[in-house]
Amino acid sequence: MYTPSFQISNKILQNIGAIEAARQVIEHAPLLPYWEKKFQEDAAIRTTHYGTHIEGNELSLNQVQRVLEGETVVARERDVQEVINYRNVVSFIDESKNAPVDEDTISNLHKIVVNKILPSEDAGRYRQKDVVIRNSITGEVSFRPPHSIEVEWQMKDLAHFIQNEREIHPVLKTGIVHYEFVRIHPYLDGNGRVGRALSMMVLFKENYDVRRFFSIEEHFDRDPEAYYDALQSVDKRDGDLTVWLEYFTGCLAIELTKIKEKIEHISIDSTLKKKLGGPVMLTDRQLKIVEYMQEIGYLENKVFPNLFPDVSEDTVLREVQDLVKKGIIVKKGRTKGVKYLMA
Repeated sequence: MYTPSFQISNKILQNIGAIEAARQVIEHAPLLPYWEKKFQEDAAIRTTHYGTHIEGNELSLNQVQRVLEGETVVARERDVQEVINYRNVVSFIDESKNAPVDEDTISNLHKIVVNKILPSEDAGRYRQKDVVIRNSITGEVSFRPPHSIEVEWQMKDLAHFIQNEREIHPVLKTGIVHYEFVRIHPYLDGNGRVGRALSMMVLFKENYDVRRFFSIEEHFDRDPEAYYDALQSVDKRDGDLTVWLEYFTGCLAIELTKIKEKIEHISIDSTLKKKLGGPVMLTDRQLKIVEYMQEIGYLENKVFPNLFPDVSEDTVLREVQDLVKKGIIVKKGRTKGVKYLMA
C-alpha cells in the first residue's frame, strides 16, 4: 500500500483553515439560479482553458469560450481538439460522481484527454517504454519517471490509495494523488491534464466539489514555474510532500477565498431567503433582468428595448412585475420616474 510522507506544517494548517472557511460560505450561500449557473459555467471555461494552456495550448480564454459554444476559431487543430477533450473530461467528472475512481476510470479519463490526438491503441494504455522529462527551455533532464515495467503495479497502488484512504484530510489526499500520478507518468502523453483532472475527481468524491464553482488550474497556469518547482520539490526532499502540499493547498485557498468574496457580494439577504421559503425559479428573461440589475444597480422601463429588442414592452413588464411579486426586486416611484431595485 502506498504511504505518503509529509508533515502538517503551519502553512498547511492555515491554508486548510482558509479552505474550510470559504467552503462553508460557498456551500451555504443562498444564490439566485442565474448566479449558480454562471459560477459553474465560468469555472468550467477557466478549468478547460488553464488546464490546457499550461501544457502549451495557444488558444486564448475568449477563443476557448467560443469553441465550447460551438463556434469555429482559426487555430491549430490540435489546440482546438485539446480544448474539446478537456471540456469533455469536466463533463465526465460530473457524470461519474457515483462511479469508483479505479484504474478503469483513470483509463477513461486518458482516453477522453487524448481523443483524436494519440493513436487509439495508445489511448488509456500504460506506456511500454521508459521516458524522461526535460526542461522545455534548457533541454536538461528534470525528472525520470519509474521504469515502464513498474507503472502497472504503482498505478494499482495509487488506485488502492484513492479508494481506501480515509484518515488523511480530503484536500491533502487530493494533492497527494495529483503528485503521485504525475510522478508515475503512466502514459506517453496527456499525463499533466489527466493528473489535474484526476485530482479534482478525487476532491469531488470526498464531498469537496464546493458547488463546482472553482478552477484550481488557473493558479497553476498563472505561474507554471512555481507549479513545476513545487512538484519537483518532492524528489529533492527524498519523497517528502510537505512543500508540494503547502503549494497545492495555498492555490486552492486563494481560489475558494476569491469565490467566497464574490458570493458575499451578490448573495441574497438571509431574510429574503426566509421570506421566499426556498429556491427561486426564474425564467431566462428574469435571469437577464437580475444580471443587469446586479451590474447597474437598478432598472428603468426605458432600457427594456435594449435588454430585449425582440420582445414587447408589455411582456417584459410582466416579467418585472413577477419579480416584484416574488420579493426579489422592489418598485420605487410612479409613471415615467419608476425605478426597480434589488430587494
